[in-house]
Amino acid sequence: MTLAVVRSLREPRGPMSDEELADFELDVLAELVLARAASGAKDGTIRADTTHLEQVRAWFGRPLWELEPRDADRYLGTVLRRASHSTRAARARALVTYFDFLEVRYKVVLHEITGRVVECPIDEMNRPAMSVDTMIRIPPTEAEMEQLFTGWREDLISCRKFAPNARNYMVSRLSADVGLRINEARMLDLDDVRWELGRFGKLDVRHGKGSNRKGPKQRLVPLINGADSALTWFIEDVWAQFDADHTLPGAPLFPSERRREDGAGARWDTSVARRALGAAVDRHLPSWSGRLSPHVLRHYCASQLYLSGVDILAIQELLGHSWIATTMRYVHPHGTRVEDAITVGHERAAQRWEGLNR
Repeated sequence: MTLAVVRSLREPRGPMSDEELADFELDVLAELVLARAASGAKDGTIRADTTHLEQVRAWFGRPLWELEPRDADRYLGTVLRRASHSTRAARARALVTYFDFLEVRYKVVLHEITGRVVECPIDEMNRPAMSVDTMIRIPPTEAEMEQLFTGWREDLISCRKFAPNARNYMVSRLSADVGLRINEARMLDLDDVRWELGRFGKLDVRHGKGSNRKGPKQRLVPLINGADSALTWFIEDVWAQFDADHTLPGAPLFPSERRREDGAGARWDTSVARRALGAAVDRHLPSWSGRLSPHVLRHYCASQLYLSGVDILAIQELLGHSWIATTMRYVHPHGTRVEDAITVGHERAAQRWEGLNR
């Protein structure tokens, strides 16, 4: 009898450079965001947890997986000494979630790379008095969003003021299709629709949100996800019903019903669109009453694009984010994306075992 040669199914990993380790740390955080979304965590919860982790990381100055209980003692007991109990509990809860994720997904990999054994720094001795259990909630699905906009479209047939209602519908539709901020939509001029650019046409967003108190950040937003057809309908069938002159400079893409002296047309107030969206949600998606805002529509846009295979950097450019970490907080895909990836990995491992057994 001879001994068989046994090979590890894991590819050997050597030490990483500082740059590779930083990229790996960012990838781990991105996967955590997706995993939390797959579990049904609330958008606000994911954003808050990510912010908490970033603040601890900034204080610690090293990857969070190097945190030990005595580091958590020092942070919670000194840095957050005067913070509220809820802040300390939320910070601790974010760390517990992060280390639970590392334990399940990256314990072996981190040991190979760094020689460290993952250990949660929050234990029975330093755990804040308030609960640090993870809170979850199922986010809106594609079917729910389609239910909302289908019902809203049907309302336009019999509504009393067709043009203003169609305008409010179109603004929300752009938020869901191309991730446009509500104030960015308000500041668009009719001339900012550039049909000659790209495959579908683009919006020249001249009043994008700047970062770090900088001025407006300009970007071009492609009219994807059917936004080109919807905007064509609005301009051809709805826009002329407002009291505005398309030949004058500064004519708004989404005018107000109120007249402006120069004839170019007044701009609508963002509170009008918010109320219209809220009313539509109350009628057609009551389970989300009071919770589905224009900003949530941007999250929906990012999630659907990522689910369809769009690169995260392209989504960052579309939404106008300065930092990729901000974009990652917007991506909350539904379905079984994470589970499918794990299943594929298991299938590959099974195939490799099959080859060894022959």
